[in-house]
Amino acid sequence: MSISPKSYDLALLFAALADRTRLRLLNLMNGKEVCVCYFVEILGQSQPKISRHLAYLRRAGIVTARREGKWMHYKIVEPANAGASRILRETLAVIGKEKSMQADLARLGKACCAPQRVSALEGAPLPIPIEAVGCSTC
Repeated sequence: MSISPKSYDLALLFAALADRTRLRLLNLMNGKEVCVCYFVEILGQSQPKISRHLAYLRRAGIVTARREGKWMHYKIVEPANAGASRILRETLAVIGKEKSMQADLARLGKACCAPQRVSALEGAPLPIPIEAVGCSTC
């Protein structure tokens, strides 16, 4: 979905950022492309609930999705609107300093290092760092 800078819906962006689960998802995606199965495992919520939150973030124009076989991968996209982009970057910087958000990232790191220990992650593709597309490590 492409949104021109003049027509960007800031109210939708703020609504997307006003939910703790969506903030947790953004924190986990910050700098990475992540398979939805990791979100389910790390956040301890059902796949339909996670998918609804991801759809909300997509409607706000700050997340994009890519299908690879049966796996759905999500990553953050920067809004074309300069103000919206600054708001998103600042939000990511602030939430990244919270202990609970850091704990989520630590759980993601552990899940990536040993996905075979979690049956729901068996065969799941590892998160891919955005700056190193093609790399299969966290």
